[in-house]
Parts: sequence; C-alpha cells; structure tokens
Amino acid sequence: MARAFILLLLPAWCFAQDTLTVGSKRFTESYILGEIVARVAADAGEARAVHKPGLGNTGIVFAALRSGAIDIYPEYTGTIAFEVLNDPKAVDIRAINRELAKSGLGVAVPLGFNNSYALAMLDTRAGALGIRSISDLSRHAGLALGLSHEFLNRNDGWPGLKHAYRLPFAPRGVDHGLAYEALAAAQIDVMDIYSTDAKIAKYGLRVLEDDLRFFPRYEAVLLYRLDVPQRFPATWAALAKLENRIEASRMIGLNAEAELAGKSFDAVAAGFVSELGGAAAVAPGDGPRTFFGILFGGDFWRLTAEHLLLVFASLAASMLAGIPLGVWAARSPPASAWILSSVGLLQTIPSLALLAFLIPLLGTIGTAPALVALFLYALLPIVRNTASGLADIPLALQEAARALGLPPLARLRLIELPLAARSVLAGIKTSAVINVGTATIAAFIGAGGYGERIAAGLARNDNEMLLAGAIPAAAMALLVQGLFDLLDRRLISEGLRA
Repeated sequence: MARAFILLLLPAWCFAQDTLTVGSKRFTESYILGEIVARVAADAGEARAVHKPGLGNTGIVFAALRSGAIDIYPEYTGTIAFEVLNDPKAVDIRAINRELAKSGLGVAVPLGFNNSYALAMLDTRAGALGIRSISDLSRHAGLALGLSHEFLNRNDGWPGLKHAYRLPFAPRGVDHGLAYEALAAAQIDVMDIYSTDAKIAKYGLRVLEDDLRFFPRYEAVLLYRLDVPQRFPATWAALAKLENRIEASRMIGLNAEAELAGKSFDAVAAGFVSELGGAAAVAPGDGPRTFFGILFGGDFWRLTAEHLLLVFASLAASMLAGIPLGVWAARSPPASAWILSSVGLLQTIPSLALLAFLIPLLGTIGTAPALVALFLYALLPIVRNTASGLADIPLALQEAARALGLPPLARLRLIELPLAARSVLAGIKTSAVINVGTATIAAFIGAGGYGERIAAGLARNDNEMLLAGAIPAAAMALLVQGLFDLLDRRLISEGLRA
C-alpha cells in the first residue's frame, strides 16, 4: 500500500521540481553550448533543466536573464564588457563580476576557449589584392562588406571598427548563417566571422589580422543569476566541472558536426556530454537525416500545438477587443480617427523590437509576450472591417431598424452586426492568416512554434530545416483560410454573400 502511494506521488514530485531555465542566442555555437549546459544540469538530478534556444541577440537574452525568465546562458567576456556593461575596460572576470553584482548577476565557469570577432575574405581574393590585415582594407574602397545585423550595431562591432581603422565602406546587413554562401558566390567581399566558426576552413577564408588590436578577448563563460548556486547547489557543482573542458579546436569540431555534418544541436551536445561521463542518451535526429524525417520529427506535434495556441489565443483576444473598438469607431467619427490610426500604428512597429520591449515590461520570455504582440498585430483588420461593415449598411435599413423601436444595443446585436457579419468575418480571417506567419517570429523569444525550426535553420544555413518550419506554417495558413471560407458559407446567409 505504501509503495503504491509513493508511486502515485512520484509524478507530482517530478512536476514540483524547481526548474533551471537555460537560454541561448541564435547562432550555432550558442545553441550547442546551451544544450550542453542543459544536459549537464539535468544529469545532476536536482532540477528540471529547460533550454530556451535561439533567443535573438544579446539585448533580448540579457533582458530575459535580468527579468528572471531564464537563469543562465553562455556568453563571452568581450560582449559583456562592450554590450552589457558599456565598459571596454571590464574585460576580466573579476571586473565584470563587480559590475554585474549590482544587478544580481555574475559570470563563472570559463569554458576554455576564446571566440573572437574577426573579418575574413576568400583567400584567393585577399591574395590577389594583397590584403592581410584590416588596415589593408582601407586601400580598397570598392570592396563590398556584408556584416551580420548585430555586428553592425554593437559597440565592439562596425561603428568602433570603422572609427579605429578609418574604413571607407557602407556595409549591408547579411544574416551570419547566409554570409558564407554570399562570400563564396562573390556577392560580398568581406564578412564578419567568429574565430571558432567551422566554415572558415571549408570555404578557404583568410582571417584578416587585427593589427590595431581593436577586438578584445571573448572568453566563453556562463552568465547567471546569483541565486542559482544557492537554489541548485548540486547542479552548480556539476556545471563547474565544465571549466576549461572545451578547447577552441574542440569547439570548432562541435560546430562542424552541426553545420557541416548536419547533426542536430542536441545530438552534438549529447555526444560531448557523454565524453565527459554524463548520460549518453541518444538525442532525436542522431540517425541519417531525410527531409521528411525532419519535417515529421519528434517535435512536430509539440511545435504544431504551440503554433496553434499562439495563433488562436491571440486571435480570440483580438476579436474580444477589436469588434467593440470597430463598433465605437463606426458610431463616433471623432473616435474613429484615433482608433484606426492607433491600431494602424501598431502594425508599423517591427516585430522583434516589440517583442524585445515586452520582455522587460512583462518580466518574462516565451508565450506571454508573444501573445501580447500577436494580439496587437491582429487588431487592425478586425477593427477596420468591423467599422467599415457597419458604415456600409444602407441608410434605408438603418432607418427601418430604428422604426422598429429597438434600443441601440438590440439594433446592434439583432440587425446591424448580422448585416456586417461578412465584413467582420473577413477581417478576422485576415488577422488569423497574418498571425500564422507572424507567430514564427515568436520563436526568437522562446515561445516555440514552427519558428524554432526556421531560427535553427538560419543559424546554420540548413535549407531542409528552414523548409521543415516554413512548409507547415504555410500549410497552416492555407488551412486557416479554408476554415474561414467554410464558416463564411455556413454562417453568412446566401443573400448577404450575394
């Protein structure tokens, strides 16, 4: 009897385990390191370790850490000094910790390698032009530079580099995962790289010498909330064993397994953790990859459920707010101008900027800020179509409704909204289809959905992974449109449809 009682309580005990949330950025190395940290933490058996991968750039993932939405993530000392602390002098761990302690944060566990920024060219192109260092670039103003979007705006990136070397270029932004192919196709001449990138040797690149020593050292460390060692002492002790266990050559090899051999990030991490003596569980996707194997992989139904939740939960909230706002706009010309301009203005805010703003505002990452953003984006079609549908009701029908002696709310419910129903439904359909596509961006703040695959595919330029996220999203958009077309035929009378 006692044994049965314990077995009944076991699932509840597992559920009650405190959670250590690990974050990572949207590039191959960060994905892999995040998976390694999560696996080592889970092997300690003290906490439920959850990895929130691909959380955009430094600003987003650091905001998530400060808000407590994540507990720990892999970072680099140079990035912390320049981007987080805005103090180029704070490049050693002791100085960094003095500043971070003010925010309840710290760095520890140097992993053993330096992953510096650098500029690179095809070796053949650089050789022909006699370019060996960054200073040499200034003599070739006609070169085309393609730099990652984050590098273009970082304090330790292009603005500082351009000033230090007096470079005469106007570079364009290129996603880091795509820049190698652009360089190989001669669409650009120079790109920014990470020194542990696996593709440097594959594409035959020449890493240009930083002869003015502009770039600091970027020692890989774990950036964490200071309460983590107290909350999870056994887990912290396990993570501390990662100190100096990953040499630069080993990190390049791990990146190559993902980017060149096509292994999944969790498979690469599983192999490394097993080398350390951790659990050697085989990760999904360890076997030979096929497109349909990726498309209908073990995460398919989870991602589908997450995507459906994002789309329809936000759509329901938009309907509850948008239809009354549309009615108000139709009833009050003075209110109509500011209502329609306000919901129109929301559409102009870049999605990633809105998501980044909502993280500190709501104090969390994941589903909550994603739902708020999608709710705001879905308002415009619903509000506009409701207002226009009511405004387009013929004056004779409006007068007939008043002649019946019905009060305003009854006229709205029984006559006006039914007459405007087709326009309202069309606005809801438009919002739903837009939300299916926009929801893919939510993966950049850990909200899941098909965008997880798209983000991972972009990180390592994996077209099959990209398509495995894009095709289900497109199919869902078509199904949603078909569903609303069916509702239009079933719910709207033939006379109104004519």
